[in-house]
Amino acid sequence: RLEVRFLMCPSGFGPFRQFLENPSWKAAQGLKLVGLGEQIVYIKEVPVSYVKTQQIIADIWKTLNPKFAVHLGVARGSTVVILEQTGKNSRYMDKDVCGFCPENHCCVQGGPEKLDSVINMRAVSKQFKQPGMDVLYSRDAGRYLCEFAYYCSLYHGQRKAALIHVPSSGSLASADRLVPLLQTLIKAMLNQLKDSETA
Repeated sequence: RLEVRFLMCPSGFGPFRQFLENPSWKAAQGLKLVGLGEQIVYIKEVPVSYVKTQQIIADIWKTLNPKFAVHLGVARGSTVVILEQTGKNSRYMDKDVCGFCPENHCCVQGGPEKLDSVINMRAVSKQFKQPGMDVLYSRDAGRYLCEFAYYCSLYHGQRKAALIHVPSSGSLASADRLVPLLQTLIKAMLNQLKDSETA
């Protein structure tokens, strides 16, 4: 009997503003190195561009059709890891690195205003309520490229996606602490996904 493996697609963002090397991309590279057990891990750097992000996310779901996609973004000024539950479709007013805003300031014309991940992020965050494990739950992903990518992925992937905001400062910003925590968080999400599919 063939075992169905998860094709993980952690995407991290490219350089923008003060981040010459985006911490989210470094985290995605770290995850690729350590792996996720049996899961096949495919990573992709996404430029901080609405047009290119839209194309890349649609292409990932069309050509790779992963079981689950994880998007990593950086939360400026944050010292904690933030699990985002919701992606919103409209009101993207901030310009990208190319100086553009998306057409009509939305992700997908005619798409639902909000999409939630199939993963219960609040439940996942509660598993990590212990000293040194700073993981927060959020329903407001910031209406910039991270949330834009997340919504596009939720839309194309039947909501089988996650957005994790990684910290830009503090002890968790170091890869040797962040990557093992992300690995554990993603495994918890995959277990929840597996349980829901076999329920």
